[in-house]
Amino acid sequence: MNHLDALEAESIYIFREAYAKIDKLGMLWSLGKDSNVMIRLAQKAFLGRIPFPVIHLDTGAEFPETYAFRERYHKEWNLDMIADDCPPIEDADPDLPPASRFASRKSLGLKQTLSRYGFTGIIAGIRRDEQATRAKERVFSPRADDGVWDFRDQPAEFWDQYNLDHPQGAHLRVHPLLHWTEVDIWQYIERENIPVVPLYFARDGKRFRSLGEEGITFPIDSHATTIPEIIAELMATKEPERAGRAMDHDSEDSFERLRAAGYM
Repeated sequence: MNHLDALEAESIYIFREAYAKIDKLGMLWSLGKDSNVMIRLAQKAFLGRIPFPVIHLDTGAEFPETYAFRERYHKEWNLDMIADDCPPIEDADPDLPPASRFASRKSLGLKQTLSRYGFTGIIAGIRRDEQATRAKERVFSPRADDGVWDFRDQPAEFWDQYNLDHPQGAHLRVHPLLHWTEVDIWQYIERENIPVVPLYFARDGKRFRSLGEEGITFPIDSHATTIPEIIAELMATKEPERAGRAMDHDSEDSFERLRAAGYM
């Protein structure tokens, strides 16, 4: 078993544990590279058919290529998709910096979805290497009934012994990609031939390394037009993955504030 095989097996185990022990489960589908890897892992975990809804928290501000990808692949992959609109920016915390305030619409959208559909478990495609605050996460992470994440009070996790207990009214966030890296993700995409939004590949010397909404997500300088070229580029760079995310440059604590309030 190689490195990718081990990561795949661990993630499939997490999917099956979550499905077996959480009564109403949904999976976030951002349409980005990580969530498309989760789609493939879930298909493998459940013999091709994902037995719970996938949820696109739609701000109405995704790139056209992203919406085109959603319309094609939710049909090809036979997904039970929820694509509800997020609340307007007027409902977001006015004390947040501008880009973070816009991004927080997804937190509000998730709270709305939890209330509307009664999910008690949400699968999300975050990774520990992606951002410093996410390094504090657990594979199974309890959230308060308002979605708040108390990162100072997380359950201990030893090896594959996970605590799936959560208080009445709360829900669990499930993170099957937590131990993966960005390079792992691209190597798995290459191995499994997983489709991704074309914006990840360079055009005119620019490509997106992380996908978000128009106006708050920007491309990086790159000439990588193939997956092997992307992997080679990542092996050589010291720039953070989210360098093109405006919200990550708003203020020192803005991302942690968002995460504590329920952001993915």
